[in-house]
Amino acid sequence: MPRTAFLMYHELELPGRELCQSEPGYTRYIVSAADFDSQMRYLKTLGYNGVSVGKAVSFSDEQRIAITFDDGCETDLAVAAPILADVNFGATFYVTAGFLGQRGYLNDVQLHELSRGFEIGCHSMSHAYLPDLDSAGLEREIVDAKLRVEEIIGRKVEHFSCPGGRFDDRVIGVVRRAGYRTMSTSSLNLNSESTSVYTLGRFAVMRDTTPEELANACSGDGLWKSNLRQTVRDSAKRVLGNRLYDGLRAKLLGSKNAG
Repeated sequence: MPRTAFLMYHELELPGRELCQSEPGYTRYIVSAADFDSQMRYLKTLGYNGVSVGKAVSFSDEQRIAITFDDGCETDLAVAAPILADVNFGATFYVTAGFLGQRGYLNDVQLHELSRGFEIGCHSMSHAYLPDLDSAGLEREIVDAKLRVEEIIGRKVEHFSCPGGRFDDRVIGVVRRAGYRTMSTSSLNLNSESTSVYTLGRFAVMRDTTPEELANACSGDGLWKSNLRQTVRDSAKRVLGNRLYDGLRAKLLGSKNAG
């Protein structure tokens, strides 16, 4: 049975350009433009074809990887899109609708331009942790955000990704009713025809991800180690709650960087 890795990227870093956010919990997800370029070319030499989520979920025998970006930063259009086009890779860009037009993020015109060459998905309205919200909040973050993005790009938005990878059965229910075809999470697993399209796993490419780790993620080698770490983190989130967990993580990352 064909299995496909979904890679998750965020903002790309350019020399001299200020990032959208500066806290350690955010910057550890930032990959430099030069590293992203090298990674895409490396994966191509390994025989992978980079595709959008919409194409990936057909799960053909072709050696594919799905390339995804969260948040909707300006570097999606300015940096990622040209590199992807140069290696003939597709991708899905998940946009946080409420961030559009803010410093460092795509504006409406830029998003429409990006949509002409790549698949556009939704990453909520305000990047809130969805399980913490009531029904009205879920409607705004999942349904209203979808309508906002569709209005800009002039076509249906069929793919959703969960902020922080946080979701529950209520979230899945609203996503399905809103008309999304898929939902991507941060679960560390390869996807196949047996995977629910509403709990698609993704591998987060980090600032310090090595070429070997990237290749292993795409093939599934050593995935059990990453899954073990994620199980520990998920347990901590359930016990502490999202707010307390994030606060403790920020302190730990800050002290590590200070040291």
